[in-house]
Amino acid sequence: MIDVILFQPEIPQNTGNIGRLCAFTESRLHLIHPLGFEITDKNLRRAGMDYWKSLEVYEYENWDDFDRSPNRPNNIFLFTTHATSTLWDANFQCGDGLLFGNEGSGAPEFIHQWAGVNRLTIPKYSPELRSLNLAVSVGIAVYEAIRQISIAN
Repeated sequence: MIDVILFQPEIPQNTGNIGRLCAFTESRLHLIHPLGFEITDKNLRRAGMDYWKSLEVYEYENWDDFDRSPNRPNNIFLFTTHATSTLWDANFQCGDGLLFGNEGSGAPEFIHQWAGVNRLTIPKYSPELRSLNLAVSVGIAVYEAIRQISIAN
């Protein structure tokens, strides 16, 4: 239904939880290397538990490998704290990609430029706080996209 794309994720527990979410929602997971951990990491397996074997996951050597891939979604939204449009402004369709930067530095500038106007943020109500945890952000975005797709169908 939805494709979740993680650019160089660093924390195995986040990726494991996101993998579990993707398996649960029948969303595909795309992992763009380098990763900050090994896919065999016990923390990843523990967080993803037995859901990992039910997951449709694609791995890419780098951004260019992902961008050239036939498995790449056509319509991709970059989620970032630097956007002015919110996820509520988007019109999500089945097969869209939701792209997230890594936990330490987000998405690099070249990805922001690549995304153009397809940059979204999750509204925050506490200006002194920087951002949500990656796995939480992915969960919010995936379920908003699913909600919109369900209403449209």
